Amino acid sequence: MKVLFCSTHPLHTADFLADFQAALPAVEFIHWREDMPTQGAELAVIFQPPDALYAREPGLRAVFNLGAGVDALLRNPAFPSSLALYRLEDGGMSAQIAEYVVHAVSRIVRQLDRYAEQEADRHWHQLTAIDRREFPVGVLGMGVIGRKIATTLAQLDYAVAGWSRSGQPLEGVEVFGGQSQMDAFLARSRIVVNILPLTSETSGILNARTLGRLKAPAHLINVGRGEHLVEEDLLDVMASGHVESAVLDVFRTEPLPKDHPFWSHPRISVTPHIAAQTGRRETVAQIASKIEAYLAGRTVSGLVSRELGY
Repeated sequence: MKVLFCSTHPLHTADFLADFQAALPAVEFIHWREDMPTQGAELAVIFQPPDALYAREPGLRAVFNLGAGVDALLRNPAFPSSLALYRLEDGGMSAQIAEYVVHAVSRIVRQLDRYAEQEADRHWHQLTAIDRREFPVGVLGMGVIGRKIATTLAQLDYAVAGWSRSGQPLEGVEVFGGQSQMDAFLARSRIVVNILPLTSETSGILNARTLGRLKAPAHLINVGRGEHLVEEDLLDVMASGHVESAVLDVFRTEPLPKDHPFWSHPRISVTPHIAAQTGRRETVAQIASKIEAYLAGRTVSGLVSRELGY
């Protein structure tokens, strides 16, 4: 059995290939390039693949994405509608993103930015302690990563709520489900963390209306997709004082243009899409197990629904 490895992203291809080969020695892993003849493979491991892959390898039946986000693949008209797509469900990312979010929440609640300003002025002054119950956190998106964020914050004694389409329960977390409960979720949340998948329904979901319904003064942490946020609306609600700060790791245009107003905004923190970076060991182990299950005819987790977009 041949499995193609195809990526235009600057990954450590040789290391990935060696690890996949070691995990599944009975499978032949091939580094696919556009200048090579058709391989006749049925499976491929991909990350930002060129469109030529689909045309040159018409025998593909399933592909396994090296990332959790699949929106770019599904938006691509060259991506065959008959091709089964399996996404990475964690790959070591949930702990990383939870850590990033805890750091961002702590900066807000513990007033660490104000202490940094005092440090720069060599000013020793203990600010009044803030009760974390005054900072209810809402997590938009309750997949594997969202649930990890929510439970981690709940263990730190934050009042945490989660919103998802299904409203699946989670111990220790207040759960809201569906559009009918969105406004109630927003109204009880002073810090909102977005980790939704990007679909036609969620694009632009962080806008003037939704941000304006948060408990003021509010704070936004976006670790989902840049397209979730209407950037002009964020600047407007921050100018009004309704949203006090924002921590942004993802953007509509990446890299973020040097003249973008987010860079110079005093209450917006920018990081270059690093809230989580794929861990090779965890990723290879998970995808190898998916390939093994696929070849054995077993149910494979992470199958993407074209209808839902994730």
